[in-house]
Amino acid sequence: MAFRTFSGRFLAGLALTGFMLAAAGCQSGDNGILNLGIGKKDPTVPPPPQDPKILASQLQAYCPRVTVRDGTAFFNTYAKGVQKPKPKLKKTGDAAQDAAAQAEADAAAATPPDESANIIYQASVSDVTRDCSRANGQLTMKIAVAGKIVPGPKFSPGTITMPIRTAVMHGTDVLYSQIHQYQVQVTDPSVATQFVFTDSNIVVPEPTAQDYQAFAGYDENAPKATTDKPKRTHRKRTAATN
Repeated sequence: MAFRTFSGRFLAGLALTGFMLAAAGCQSGDNGILNLGIGKKDPTVPPPPQDPKILASQLQAYCPRVTVRDGTAFFNTYAKGVQKPKPKLKKTGDAAQDAAAQAEADAAAATPPDESANIIYQASVSDVTRDCSRANGQLTMKIAVAGKIVPGPKFSPGTITMPIRTAVMHGTDVLYSQIHQYQVQVTDPSVATQFVFTDSNIVVPEPTAQDYQAFAGYDENAPKATTDKPKRTHRKRTAATN
């Protein structure tokens, strides 16, 4: 009889323990299955980065920033200086000595002369800005360039012509590029002359991302306008025959 009582208490204790384990499993989540750590994500691992999405409102407000490239913020106009004649080298008869003298003369000739005393005007870009509007799948830009002109030692009153280029690019594709021969009248040698140039004719396809680049600045390599005169044709006289 005592054996039965012990066995009944033992079995009842096992049943109670199983119930508590089952209840703990239900409270631990994972659909009531006892969580053993299998297949659970490591909380210390950061989530994968999401692709940034540009909102339509952000794209509608996008207007490409204008940049002034290195070397295009200044433009100098020089007076024609007197060119120094190239010195004649005397042969000494020593091939090594003559070669060294010739190399030294070539290096001196290749060095650009100091033209600061021959500057007529020095123009510079001080600020750039832009404005954008959209219509019919196209982006219309207005780029403004502000700057000043400082008279130099060879100042003479008159009109200065500055080659200003505006451009819009998409990666390596040139969407717009135009050179403007902008003229400014300069009369007072004692003060700098302020100027504002505006290009309002920039029309490019409407961007689908914020990846357009706009540029403005001087372009001294632009071809100058020339007036080609018609060439005279010389007719050969034919001997008169009687």
